[in-house]
Amino acid sequence: MARYIFVTGGVVSSLGKGLSSASLAYLLQSRGYKVRLRKLDPYLNVDPGTMSPFQHGEVFVTDDGAETDLDLGHYERFSGISAKQSDNVTTGKIYSDILKKERKGLYLGKTVQVIPHVTNQIKEFIKNDIGNEDFVICEIGGTVGDIESLPFLEAIRQFSIDVGNKNSLFIHLTLVPYMKASDEIKTKPTQHSVKELRALGIQPNIIICRCEQPIPFGQRKKISLFCNVPIKNVIETIDVKTIYEAPISFYKEKLDQQVLDYFKLKSKKKPNLLPWKKITKTILNSKASINIAIIGKYVNLKDAYKSLDEALTHGGIKNNIKINLIRVESDHLKPAQIKKKLLGIHGILIPGGFGKRGTEGKIAAITYARTKKIPFLGICFGMQMAVIEFARNVLKIKKASSTEISDNCIPIVGLIDEWTKNGKIQKGTSKDLGGSMRLGLYPAKLKESSLIKRIYKSKTIAERHRHRYEVNINYQNDFEKNGMLFSGISPDNKLPEVIEIKKHPWFIGVQFHPEFKSRPLFPHPLSVSYTHLTLPTIYSV
Repeated sequence: MARYIFVTGGVVSSLGKGLSSASLAYLLQSRGYKVRLRKLDPYLNVDPGTMSPFQHGEVFVTDDGAETDLDLGHYERFSGISAKQSDNVTTGKIYSDILKKERKGLYLGKTVQVIPHVTNQIKEFIKNDIGNEDFVICEIGGTVGDIESLPFLEAIRQFSIDVGNKNSLFIHLTLVPYMKASDEIKTKPTQHSVKELRALGIQPNIIICRCEQPIPFGQRKKISLFCNVPIKNVIETIDVKTIYEAPISFYKEKLDQQVLDYFKLKSKKKPNLLPWKKITKTILNSKASINIAIIGKYVNLKDAYKSLDEALTHGGIKNNIKINLIRVESDHLKPAQIKKKLLGIHGILIPGGFGKRGTEGKIAAITYARTKKIPFLGICFGMQMAVIEFARNVLKIKKASSTEISDNCIPIVGLIDEWTKNGKIQKGTSKDLGGSMRLGLYPAKLKESSLIKRIYKSKTIAERHRHRYEVNINYQNDFEKNGMLFSGISPDNKLPEVIEIKKHPWFIGVQFHPEFKSRPLFPHPLSVSYTHLTLPTIYSV
């Protein structure tokens, strides 16, 4: 039977529950155990797919097409385990499923209530689709004290009783602030947070204290006493210079050992922290560096491109190069400003996005990258913008655009009517925005003698998608005659997946999101090649 670890947060949000869960997962894996990671989000959206990145940060996409919280990206990057649709649920999804059942009369006339119907649905999610995993780590989104989180906290309290204390463990992550004025570390916020959690019937077994500096023994003892937790289970996590130090930090604090001790388990093998030490050393000590400009609409919020930032870092680790990310707001980027704004830039990257806002700034930056021979990577919407730029300025189709941007244009890019997935025809829609895109893992075949094939070292690839519009395949001959190669195509030859410009050092656009599959220990080949920009061996990658 699987053992369940529930991770809650208190005092403030964004303390690092996701990173803590992911780090613990790696440490337990490294000790020889099989782990599964899950996220329970308290918001009423069915999924984050229709939420602005400014509101919620990046939308992460799984192989099977789930639009999920960005924490699942952390889970995958640290554990190497590909997440599934069954690993993320929201209050909106829970209520949606319950209301569908109610409309069908499946509750047999009963009054549908939070307890037991909502809590039972949450418990069903927690235990659903579990195989031979030794541990299931469930992170509860939000902060203890939020109204939205109450059904989830009640559900995990009940779940712990259902499976027994010997099969369930509660970890609570809190803030232990340092007050500079009085030169003191304050434990009171943690005490109040745990008090509130205990009032809901949950006694944490381990407390992880997020802090700026080491917590003195006296303060740890105070937390132990007032929170009813053994002092060895009061774990500190000090701010690290890179997130990839987190597994090392938690190992030093013996978090994984305390978890095994609680469950009366022994380590099957000695944890291997050498890869993380090597990664940390590379990130902190690399002498060579390159500057990559990320030009988009959401650059003011770092989490909006979280997986992309990490994927570029992974490529830098592989090449022993420090990656400096220069964020440029596309809304305010004018052609006359391009040269000044991009001074000292070694690479230009246009990430995914939606809508008209900022498109002309992106197109101007692509023109600069193409004509000045600056290495360019366009991802999803970025690839579509590259195709439109080429159509306007090389093919001289002045009204070339996307039907997403303009109703009065020559549609070089248009709404998907239908596409094939697993041998079945899928229909596109312009009505409902949520979950109506081409989502998840799709294959593509790569052309011989193309740069993309040399990068992947394979004839076929499978990558994750998240988009509603496609490049019009009917213009392929016109593009290729003028130097833009459609070097990756869907197996049915209908959907362009990769474009590249032949007479350019490095100019690639991809319809998919390679960043979602990049790992620090296994960097994505596109990230490796793209961050190889300043090295003379770029063409041999």
